[in-house]
Amino acid sequence: MTIWTVHARGAGEPVLVREGFSPWAFLFAAPWFALKRMWLVLVLYLAGSAILGVALAPLPEALAGACAVAVQLLIGWHARDLERWTLARKGFRMIGVVAARGGEDEAYARLYAARPELLAWARAA
Repeated sequence: MTIWTVHARGAGEPVLVREGFSPWAFLFAAPWFALKRMWLVLVLYLAGSAILGVALAPLPEALAGACAVAVQLLIGWHARDLERWTLARKGFRMIGVVAARGGEDEAYARLYAARPELLAWARAA
């Protein structure tokens, strides 16, 4: 069963953020941050990568590679938390948690069945 946190701002459409490891953020962190419009996180990631590259330069290549993989694993595990932090900075608040066996469509269906007032954005359009 997959779990999502639900974030909303005013009467706008809610946003679901999946829980757990993000393999795309692990493999392609910078493009993933840009795709999710996480600009501050992207800038911090690029600055941290540059600093880490300089700090790891004197180490043996195998150790530097292991450290780089460890940092990417941390990014993969915390990418969803960074996404929630970015949404909070944009004025979204977490309003609940949804669990569903299917994909995101089923999660939205369960959310709207439990909280029909969240459909106000659809009626306004």
